[in-house]
Amino acid sequence: MDVLSYFITPLMLWGAWISGGILERRHLKGLLLLESGSREVLAITIEDLPPDWHVESCELVMGNVVISQDYFKRFAASIKGIFGGNIGVFEPLLERARREALIRMKGVAHARGYHTIINVRLETTTLARSRPDGKGTAGVEILAYGTAITLSEAWRALPGGGGASARPFA
Repeated sequence: MDVLSYFITPLMLWGAWISGGILERRHLKGLLLLESGSREVLAITIEDLPPDWHVESCELVMGNVVISQDYFKRFAASIKGIFGGNIGVFEPLLERARREALIRMKGVAHARGYHTIINVRLETTTLARSRPDGKGTAGVEILAYGTAITLSEAWRALPGGGGASARPFA
């Protein structure tokens, strides 16, 4: 029985590593598909519009996502936390969360008839930390928000889309 107990922990870590990797790759493939479908909405970080853009309507749009880390990454981060330094196992988690929050924000804008989002910002929040006794979850929430705008019909009817400085529909 003692020999079996030596194999249980490594076996559980191996299983967590395999299942976490499979789920992460599946999520990344899904994000690629969703990103290709959301390319018709332009999301940019500019605060001031070019003078030849003529806005017809605007609205605040948001998209958020909450993602939890898998058990293997939590274990690897706790080991890395002992020695200090950059905990790189969290970087893919944050990347996936940022991408999905942007996709959701673009989906909201598209559903409301907008084609451009300006002044895009991302907010990151750590929701909870796992407790030392192993209970609880550790995850992150990303909120993407920006101002969705519709450019006036008269502006879009001009040759070249209204000016050389703006190509939101190209």
